[in-house]
Amino acid sequence: MAPLKFRKIAVLGYRSVGKSSLTIQFVDGQFIDCYDPTIENTFNKTINFDGQDFYLQLVDTAGQDEYSIFSRSHTVDIHGYVLVYSVTSVKSFEVIKAIRSKLLDMVGKVHRPSSPHYAPPLEPPCFCQMCRIPTVLVANKRDLSKERVVQTEEGKKLADSWGAAFLESSAKQNDTTVEIFKMMIQEIEKADGYTQDRKCDMM
Repeated sequence: MAPLKFRKIAVLGYRSVGKSSLTIQFVDGQFIDCYDPTIENTFNKTINFDGQDFYLQLVDTAGQDEYSIFSRSHTVDIHGYVLVYSVTSVKSFEVIKAIRSKLLDMVGKVHRPSSPHYAPPLEPPCFCQMCRIPTVLVANKRDLSKERVVQTEEGKKLADSWGAAFLESSAKQNDTTVEIFKMMIQEIEKADGYTQDRKCDMM
């Protein structure tokens, strides 16, 4: 049996987009509608993906806006990012762009559009020198169809421009919640495999 793999994932987004609801639904299988938006919590869960067991540590961050100071702790030892907006809020869709820009700046990446096949340069001390941030962009609250103001195509287009994976979800209906984190693992493993290949190429 393959040894357990540890992966640390940060969940980021604007206030009240359902970050905590998605995380708790995934970890505990229950929907929490009311949750203190100022608290940052860490949750743990073991999940099997493609025959491999993963021990996930999920950092459920406090809601941010375009003026929030991006905490350095959100980039230290983080393997991947789940970026969440609400389909009922244009503001949250705009803020998630600002959050990703801050994330790129914090980890020293060059901020420019990329495709799923493009790996933007990473500043030293990264050994591989070329990699990408494993990211899943999540459009939450898709069950609120009458209140939708951000269309599916807009989310897909944004994710494609980042080279990120994309899913729409409903934490309330437990719709694609597990798939989000499985997709996150897939993105992390894909990036890790690319890094390993680069290391071999450079040796």
